[in-house]
Amino acid sequence: MSEDQPILNKEESEAEGTETVQEEPDEDKDRLTSELQEINDKYVRLYAEFENYKKRINKDKEELVRYGNESLIFELLPVIDNLEMALKHSSHDLNTGIVQGVEITLKELQRVLEKFGLSPIDASGKPFDPTVHHAMTQVERDDVEEKTVVEEFRKGYMLWDKVLRPSLVAVSKKPFTGQEKTEEQIEIIEEES
Repeated sequence: MSEDQPILNKEESEAEGTETVQEEPDEDKDRLTSELQEINDKYVRLYAEFENYKKRINKDKEELVRYGNESLIFELLPVIDNLEMALKHSSHDLNTGIVQGVEITLKELQRVLEKFGLSPIDASGKPFDPTVHHAMTQVERDDVEEKTVVEEFRKGYMLWDKVLRPSLVAVSKKPFTGQEKTEEQIEIIEEES
């Protein structure tokens, strides 16, 4: 309002024909209630998002601590392989100091890495599991069940509950007989007809 305009009271403004617009108390209350509900909904969503964020950050932190050494441990696996190979090739002379030193070194390295979650995958004689074994070849064998690991070429390792390196293995299969081929050929011929 400017200083030139006189201040009108309610009766004067009604007399002059100008009406003051007042909201009804119910409309005002409904508007405020809906605004409050909208603000509350935003708060609840924001709070839920923040709680999920905290959980995700805690999970990421736990995984970082648990698997933080993964690349270092992976790089040490060839060292273990080489020490095991040295022991394997020196099996004819187990009493020399060098062989005993290699054996002690290997056991100590395995013990230390075990404290950080490294464990070997047991493969020989177990059923083939593609999640922890990598089949390099199939071997025809009658003395074991089909799809059984019969030879381990390279040992696999787990880091806690994660496969760090799968085992390289040979898997058994049933020996081929001429009878089976004949039956397979008959099925193929029947399908082509």
